[in-house]
Amino acid sequence: MARYAILRNLALGKLTASPFETLGPRATAAGPPEPSVEVQGLDLHDIPEVAKDPQVQAIAPVMPTTLIKPLEAQGAAAPAAGDAWGVAAVKADVSTCTGDGVIVAVLDTGINKTHPAFNGVEIVEQDFSGSGNGDRNGHGSHCAGTILGRDVDGKRIGIARGVKKALIGKVLADNGSGDSDMIFQAIQWAIEQGAQVVSMSLGFDFPGMVKSLTDAGWPVELATSNGLEAYRGNLRMFDALMRMSAAMAAFRPGSVIVAAAGNESRTNENPNFKIGASLPAAAEGIVSVGALQQQPDGKLGVAYFSNTFPQVAAPGVNILSVKIGGGLRTLSGTSMACPHVAGVAALWWDSLRKSGMVAPAAQLVVARLLASARTDGFAPGVVIADRGAGLVTAPP
Repeated sequence: MARYAILRNLALGKLTASPFETLGPRATAAGPPEPSVEVQGLDLHDIPEVAKDPQVQAIAPVMPTTLIKPLEAQGAAAPAAGDAWGVAAVKADVSTCTGDGVIVAVLDTGINKTHPAFNGVEIVEQDFSGSGNGDRNGHGSHCAGTILGRDVDGKRIGIARGVKKALIGKVLADNGSGDSDMIFQAIQWAIEQGAQVVSMSLGFDFPGMVKSLTDAGWPVELATSNGLEAYRGNLRMFDALMRMSAAMAAFRPGSVIVAAAGNESRTNENPNFKIGASLPAAAEGIVSVGALQQQPDGKLGVAYFSNTFPQVAAPGVNILSVKIGGGLRTLSGTSMACPHVAGVAALWWDSLRKSGMVAPAAQLVVARLLASARTDGFAPGVVIADRGAGLVTAPP
């Protein structure tokens, strides 16, 4: 018997489902879709019976997840002695917007909420990992600091320093590992809590799943096939959940969900060693983010580790942000690029509100993110497949 995540739309009437397939979200006349994620132990012969439930949207095997581990940068300029360089790169330093009134969710390893960078922020914590609230890893706090951190020791690290409420979903344990069901439940929680921006610097651990199965005695071919089936099922689960989120936009503003593309590329070893954006960044409706670095000549290049085919790109090398226990440190990775985009998304929510829109929608925020991305300032040879629409840019 294996563990399966089951996505239901509690607002649906009678529908027909098939194993591992998704049904398009269909809101009833009574209101918007009502997503619900639960985990059950099932045998393969149980799945067709569960899928007969008219509310079932998708069924997927629970799959291991992991934080997108920071990497050492190569060929990058030394970090500046002042503010985090990404703040000026995305023009947050000259924006009139602060993110005031925007609710941001960070789904990661938790948060060091007593750090001075989070003074004055209402922090709502929810542990999905089973390891308890708080950040004993440091990854989640670093990402949260880039999104909304206040100045520390006279240095600016945060893109949207006016954000006053943060939802912190701990979906990765202290060692950086988790399960896919934790992410699905956390996304549901964040949306229900009113998050307008959701940031995820994590990935699905396909190699880790295959290794655990082979270590348990499975033949490599069988382990790989099982891992691929789990990956496919979880991709469809994400797509179904995102379509439900989009369908809710007719009833509420919705949520901009941002995810790191991944750090599996190795163009420093071989220029053709490029890996495509992985889950959850590869799912429908999620803004995927690649990582940029400063070149010695001041131009921007794509970090050697950054997975290809992101929608947008952001600073991701030598990023100064929160160190758990106090102080600051620099880290590199698409994990560090993702919160830049989440922060800029919060600024665009703020900007659209100030423009007179009573209830700006998530789709419009995403449209502004993509339309305002800059393509100037890149080093020669940077292609659209690696930087997406360009460098994410804050509203004026």
